[in-house]
Amino acid sequence: MSRALLVLANEHFRQKAIDWIRRAPVDTRVEFKGPKRSLPQNDRMWAMLTDLSVQLAWHGQRLAPDDWKLVMLDALRREAHEQLRIVPNTDGTGFVNLSTSSSDLSKDEMTALIEIIFAFGAQHDVEWSEPKGKAA
Repeated sequence: MSRALLVLANEHFRQKAIDWIRRAPVDTRVEFKGPKRSLPQNDRMWAMLTDLSVQLAWHGQRLAPDDWKLVMLDALRREAHEQLRIVPNTDGTGFVNLSTSSSDLSKDEMTALIEIIFAFGAQHDVEWSEPKGKAA
């Protein structure tokens, strides 16, 4: 088996994971992650990032929601004291943070990210809107 993913949604999948572990070759890597972020959390995050992009200039620049996501993910990683992977950009004028992805955040990590965005926005008098078509 090269790669596989199981969600421990019930006893059947728990037993399957135990069986795989018992049969796995030495040096097989096993990773445990919390439940993935929810759709309401995702909707809330994007509404908040859009609010930041509309209401704030950051160091003289208007940032798109995607840009704000990278800024806030960087803050999350720093708050969690994770090892950041930062390298110089290709023309030597700045840096690129390689530790920035939201697609694999757990529910708890997404909650922490939303709290960071909320606290940052509160410091800058951002007025929050509701996610489009949904209440988070």
